Amino acid sequence: MAKKKKKRMDVVYSTNPDFDFEIEADEEETLPNNEQLLRVLIDRKQRKGKEVTLIEGFVGTEEDLKELGKWLKQKCGGGGSVKDGDILVQGNHRDKIMELLIKEGYQVKRVGG
Repeated sequence: MAKKKKKRMDVVYSTNPDFDFEIEADEEETLPNNEQLLRVLIDRKQRKGKEVTLIEGFVGTEEDLKELGKWLKQKCGGGGSVKDGDILVQGNHRDKIMELLIKEGYQVKRVGG
């Protein structure tokens, strides 16, 4: 299991013996599904013309985002990843993902064509 690093803010070294690092606040809690507004779009930028379905706008912990990404990739039968708060699913699965998210109670908005 990977170690979680403490995110220290703007200090590399201090000579003050009483100094204590400021640690960034934890992630915000995951909103209920019916309060989430997810944007689903097809993206081809910097992917050599290959399409990926991109899901943006998830508000919650990194673990919940990864869990949702894993579930969507399984349902679509494709690969993908979770990066920078977005879920990438390889291929054009926009309509299927929108149906799945609506069934789970998410508010979904189609972006682009």
